[in-house]
Amino acid sequence: MSRRVRELALGAKFAFTGGREGWIRTLLTALGVGLGVALLFAAASIPHVNQASSARGDARVPAASGSKKAFERTDSSVLFDMVGTEYRGESIGGLLLRPEGEHPAVPPGLGAVPGPGEMAASPALRDLLDSPSGELLRERLPYKVTASIGDAGLLDPTELFFYAGSSTLSQTSGATRTDAFGGEVVKLPLNPVLVALTVVACVVLLLPVIIFIATAVRFGGERRDKRLAALRLVGADSGMTRWIAAGEALAGSALGLLAGTALFLFGRELIGGVRFWSFAAFPADFTPAPALAALVLLAVPLAAVVVTLFTMRSVAVEPLGVVRATKPRRRRVWWRLLLPAAGVAVLALSPKAGVDQGVTDPNLVAVGAILTLTGIATLLPWLVEAAVARLRGGPVAWQLAVRRLQLGGGTASRAVAGITVAVAGAISLQMMTTGIHADFVRTTDQDPSRAQVDVTANFPSGERAQRMIHDFRATKGVEAVIGTVETYATRPGVYTGDQIRPTTSLTVGDCATLAELARVGSCRDGDTFVVHPADDKRLGAWVDKTARPGEAVNLDTTSDYDSSVKPLLWTLPASARQVLSRPDPMGEHRYGIFATPGAVDVTKLPSAETKAMIKVDRAVPDAAEYVRNTAAAIDPAMHVRTIDNVERDKQYASVQSGLRTGAIATMLLIALSLLVSQIEQLRERRRLLSVLVAFGTRRSSLALSVLWQTAVPVVLGVVLAVAGGTALGVALLGMVGKEVTDWWLFLPLAGTGTVAVLVVTLLSLPPLWRLMRPDGLRTE
Repeated sequence: MSRRVRELALGAKFAFTGGREGWIRTLLTALGVGLGVALLFAAASIPHVNQASSARGDARVPAASGSKKAFERTDSSVLFDMVGTEYRGESIGGLLLRPEGEHPAVPPGLGAVPGPGEMAASPALRDLLDSPSGELLRERLPYKVTASIGDAGLLDPTELFFYAGSSTLSQTSGATRTDAFGGEVVKLPLNPVLVALTVVACVVLLLPVIIFIATAVRFGGERRDKRLAALRLVGADSGMTRWIAAGEALAGSALGLLAGTALFLFGRELIGGVRFWSFAAFPADFTPAPALAALVLLAVPLAAVVVTLFTMRSVAVEPLGVVRATKPRRRRVWWRLLLPAAGVAVLALSPKAGVDQGVTDPNLVAVGAILTLTGIATLLPWLVEAAVARLRGGPVAWQLAVRRLQLGGGTASRAVAGITVAVAGAISLQMMTTGIHADFVRTTDQDPSRAQVDVTANFPSGERAQRMIHDFRATKGVEAVIGTVETYATRPGVYTGDQIRPTTSLTVGDCATLAELARVGSCRDGDTFVVHPADDKRLGAWVDKTARPGEAVNLDTTSDYDSSVKPLLWTLPASARQVLSRPDPMGEHRYGIFATPGAVDVTKLPSAETKAMIKVDRAVPDAAEYVRNTAAAIDPAMHVRTIDNVERDKQYASVQSGLRTGAIATMLLIALSLLVSQIEQLRERRRLLSVLVAFGTRRSSLALSVLWQTAVPVVLGVVLAVAGGTALGVALLGMVGKEVTDWWLFLPLAGTGTVAVLVVTLLSLPPLWRLMRPDGLRTE
């Protein structure tokens, strides 16, 4: 063991004392390994990112049961109400607070509860309010910003959140009391199908990184072998040369670990405040899990040693040279085919998973995906070798490229293996995502052509509810308001025992509004209707038990259980007509008693719920924002939502956002790694390129030959990626009980991978032009 350690140390010394060439080779290896290590550290930080964000979210939740006196007024109690809103597609969270004692509970991230008319805002919200684009939002949040919320009170640095003080908040207006912050948000478990999708995504995004790290530690192989031949000449045996070579790779990977750590620390500060779709995090959140970080720190150097020892088995280093120019042995294909076949079999034999079923073991999903994609990577060198073995003739550039691939196609294959695996994985992910799309993105019954904004508020006063409808109709950009005032109506009388009091709803609106909710036909102010569900006779019969034309109903349901309250009786006119309901713009069917304002005085209703579905003029910019401003002016806690005919599952949207962010990071790494690999290959052939130019070979021919050397493996790799990715996608869809919906999904993905490689190749042409200078013939 001590002998091997000395040999590894000697190799590490050669990595840093081999002159300029040795330093360049080591630095390129370190750069390649460092890029991969930085992304692995970022991936290892995702658990902590989610945990930290979740913990901060829980810490600011009002704990309504924080103590035994949580529902009693105390020195530390605070009244709160949710007052979140939306602004130009961005969600803005907020709490309205009113202290009830001298020492109120303070939310995390604040030093004190804001006073009446004051607001504490997140830095992102503060910047938005101070910007010209925040003018409409300033009208909606007319508070004086007196403080900024600290990191402890925010989910991420880009979150839009605020706490506002109030002097009028009360429990009668819907507020809740608490004496502490630090509850727990109810988190639904991730859907079983999304668990499988997430596992596959992790494999697809990280496996190309691991492949490139394994490729990077093999940089400079040809020049290293020549130096090892010199060591053999002075007495080293073959075993010693292999361990010395492993020591060189170990030194490069160790330097790569340092470079990767530095890149990771610098990168997390750089992207800490940047938002990718819905993903953002504080720099401190990017902290790798200790176990995963230790795994990376141990696995990368170990992989460098193992990969080098394995590859050196096929190289005979002799005292007078390296036996590499002879015809290499043909690669065996059987075990390469066995890997993807085994991966597909694991997925096919795994228990079926579904939206409403238990998911298969995530470990089986990971093993199946890893075996399949690894098999694709190992098949590529064999495919390139078999394809170029019989190529003959053609232009000079083509012949140079083909001959180079025939003599050393493995190097070119390794360079594009990462992109091949990435494209194959992307195809399988896209097939799976498309197959399960209908389960998570569904069409609603809502009709945005009739109304675009839905507003709901609970008011203790019918008069105020009526004013709300009036204010919306006067709002800029509003074309029409389907506004109703609703309350419950019960059948008067004494009911005892297990008797159920007949109950229905009373909906008050003008004729235009009622026509949107029921097939009322002719209508004028003062009319009343008894509305039955269009397709439910049982509910219609229940409505008739309460809504009896010519008889009274009670409009103050408090009197039904409180004998001290006098019933509010109203007689349903005998002229009330029976009609059928129709779906409103929200897709809901309303039934019960419908009345126009002339038939019922809503100002006398002790309590009422106001609903408004608003149609806006799409030609007016920010019409929906004007509606939200009106709603906030009436009541900051009013519920405002957009009417949409498509509903997207939040978990599914979150997973999709993570996939996009991870895909961007992986593609950037692959592009950079390909460029580093391409430059390393050109640097190794520096002398050969200079000799060819000295003998009269055109520079354009050499440039084209480099392009062909990349294009051939890329084309073959894309073909292999399409076949393997499609097979993996079919297996994954079968595992979740779905079928392929689109067989041509691979076209844009294959094109993207091809373009990425071609762009990298073009970027490598300037270094190629420089390497073809005559000074490349010099020897140190």
